[in-house]
Amino acid sequence: MRRVTTVEELALERDRMAGPVGFVPTMGALHPGHLALFERARPECGTLVGSVFVNPTQFNDARDLKTYPRDLDADLSAMKRAGADLVFTPTRGAIYPHGYRYRVIETEITKILCGAGRPGHFDGVLSVVLRLFNLVRPDRAYFGEKDWQQLTLVREMTEALFLPVRVVGVPTVRDERGVALSSRNLNLDEGGYRRAVEFARILRESTSARDARRGLASEGIDVEYVEDRWGRRLAAVHVGGVRLIDNVALPESGEG
Repeated sequence: MRRVTTVEELALERDRMAGPVGFVPTMGALHPGHLALFERARPECGTLVGSVFVNPTQFNDARDLKTYPRDLDADLSAMKRAGADLVFTPTRGAIYPHGYRYRVIETEITKILCGAGRPGHFDGVLSVVLRLFNLVRPDRAYFGEKDWQQLTLVREMTEALFLPVRVVGVPTVRDERGVALSSRNLNLDEGGYRRAVEFARILRESTSARDARRGLASEGIDVEYVEDRWGRRLAAVHVGGVRLIDNVALPESGEG
C-alpha cells in the first residue's frame, strides 16, 4: 500500500492505476463499519483507493472538530489489512486551496432530518466529496448506508453534476445485539449501550414512525426525529449525551 499527501503525487499515481478504480473516502477513526466498505470494494475494483481527511467544513462546532479522534497510524494499518492499494492523506490547504469560498450548496434535503439542526453540515460533506471525486477520479465510490441521508445526497450530486462515478451503498454493520457500529458508541456507558440496543430494536420492530417515537420515549430515549423517507425509517436519538443515528428498510420497500 502506498500513501500520498499532495495533489501532484495523487495525479501521478492516478495515471498508473488499473481500472476500475474504487474509492472509500473517510475521516479516519476507522471501525469495522468502515472496513466493510473496503471489503465490498476490493473484489470489484482493479485499484482501491482510500482517503483520510478530517473535513473542517462539515463541523458546526469547532470543539467537535478539535476533539475528533485521530490515529492515522492505526487507520493506515487498518486500510492496508483491508486491501487498499493507495491512501490519500491531504492537508486542509490541498483540499481547499482557496479556502471555502467555492462550495456545493443543496437547498432541500440538507434542511431536513440531520441537516435541520446542523446548518451547513451537508454542504461541507458534498463540497469535500466533489473535490475528492475530482482528484481521485474513481469509477466507483463506496459509502455506508447507516447515514442514508448522506448517501442520498452524494448520489443525487453525482447525477446532478454529471460525475462519472457509480455511488455504491454498503449495508450497515451491526454488533451482536443489533447496534449500528459507530465511533460514537465508544462514548456510551453501560446504561447508554442498553438504550442503544433498544433504539435499534424499536426502530426495526416498529410498525410506523409514530409507533417508533412512542416506543423510544417509553425507554427514556431522547428522540430528535423519526421519519419515513426514501423507503427507509430514519431516526436520530440522544443517549446519555451521545447522538446516534440509524435507519432500516420499510417493509413495503422490499429491502432487507
